[in-house]
Amino acid sequence: MNLRCSTALAVLLLSLVFGACSARAGEVEIVSAKATGSAGTWTFAVTLRHDDTGWDHYADLWQILTPDGELLGERVLLHPHVDEQPFTRSQSGITIPEGVSQVIIRARDTVHGVSPQEYKLNLDR
Repeated sequence: MNLRCSTALAVLLLSLVFGACSARAGEVEIVSAKATGSAGTWTFAVTLRHDDTGWDHYADLWQILTPDGELLGERVLLHPHVDEQPFTRSQSGITIPEGVSQVIIRARDTVHGVSPQEYKLNLDR
């Protein structure tokens, strides 16, 4: 193999290796969710999976919305969960309007933004 081919092959291999590393953490996935209502407010426990790589790329938020898109509440995630996957975080004090029997949960990460996944959760009223 000549020097030109060797160099081209080395560049190709390096781009594949480093490209795979930087693309390792994809969009955040909502694995499961539970809601518990009490005294007019609700507590949501949402489990997320995301290959957090550190402060540069991690799941940083989940939100509760009505089916019409009205934001009812959210949980800001203040740090990466590199060694804790999947992970569950709760948020209480969320008021659900009368007549709403289902909510949409969506999540976000610091690189891709809001995931296209919409997790539908029926409420036990």
